[in-house]
Amino acid sequence: MTASETPGPAVIGIDGSRLSVTDRTGTENYTAQIIRHLAMVSAPDTLRVYLRGDDDLASFPAMSSFDPVPIPSGRLWTHFRLSRELRRNAPNVLFVPAHVVPLVHPPTVVTIHDLGYLHHPDSHPRAQRRMLDLTTRWSTFAAKHIIAISQTTKRDLVGAYGVSPSKITVVHHGVDPSFRSQLPGDVAAFKQRFRLPEKYILTVGTVQPRKNLANLAAAMTTVVSAGLPHMLVIAGKLGWLAPTVEAEIAARAPANRIIRLGYVSPLDLPLLYAGADAFALPSLYEGFGLPALEALATGLPSLVADRAALPEVVGDAAIRVNPADVDAIGAGLVRLIKDEQLRQQLLAAGPAQAARFTWNAAAASTLGILNRVVEGGRSPLP
Repeated sequence: MTASETPGPAVIGIDGSRLSVTDRTGTENYTAQIIRHLAMVSAPDTLRVYLRGDDDLASFPAMSSFDPVPIPSGRLWTHFRLSRELRRNAPNVLFVPAHVVPLVHPPTVVTIHDLGYLHHPDSHPRAQRRMLDLTTRWSTFAAKHIIAISQTTKRDLVGAYGVSPSKITVVHHGVDPSFRSQLPGDVAAFKQRFRLPEKYILTVGTVQPRKNLANLAAAMTTVVSAGLPHMLVIAGKLGWLAPTVEAEIAARAPANRIIRLGYVSPLDLPLLYAGADAFALPSLYEGFGLPALEALATGLPSLVADRAALPEVVGDAAIRVNPADVDAIGAGLVRLIKDEQLRQQLLAAGPAQAARFTWNAAAASTLGILNRVVEGGRSPLP
């Protein structure tokens, strides 16, 4: 190809519908972070961000690469309204940050976050489980290329849906630089504002069965037996089957040792981590486990489950336990608090491990995949 034949900048379409969610969690946070950082690395490409209604991009950097396209909200927005816009004015490539490829689409790259509904089907209502299965099957078929957020998710896609490994690239999440050690005065003021105790163990995540909160709550009995004053602080909005989870927590936790904060804003999360003595995420399944990475970045001694993507994320910078073993969880929490040598070891290892995961690197890898699709790269057609 001669210089005169070199194609110009690409128009990269992005499904930005997850930006409309007010209380953002995993996939919504990923969408916001990856779009923000794609804008930093994508020049001179144009990012045509499709928005559900009049979503506000004021929180994003003011860059000429952004071309917001509001599409009125409504039922089946992805398959009907977004599809109609893509048929009318297609970009060179479409990036879907969260699972669902529209029925009408140009060459598309989709991010699949996890297949937890296959590993723990009882953690989802039947109708929702069926919908997750159907939409993921469709997306793996329709996409030109797939981004998996962990090796665990890639293995699941290959094993459960028969996707060719060559069609999948693993691109890990990053961790926001705001997750770091905090000034003691700021932490103290934060604890006072939220009426938090001086000593607490923290867990962060949507309240749903696979987060294994009932076993974590039961493990607090070991913490109490060890003579420790710590409370368990649960931060996260209610998710699938949350009433059942809440009832199990109440039945199994030692009296007066649980604090439920509900959803905590991203602005407050760094101080919430920094105020804790230890962090726990003994989930039955995680496609990535971003809260564990945030805890490591803060320098918080942490305990995670020894399965799915969590060992991939934390490496040797956290204690790993069998999430089905309540005694192991409890003993691990006591070690995190009482073993000063272990605490110092994890205090150094955590930020070093977290530094391997950046949103700039995630965005650069994602942009490379998008441009290879635009250029007719090696990813096989579905």
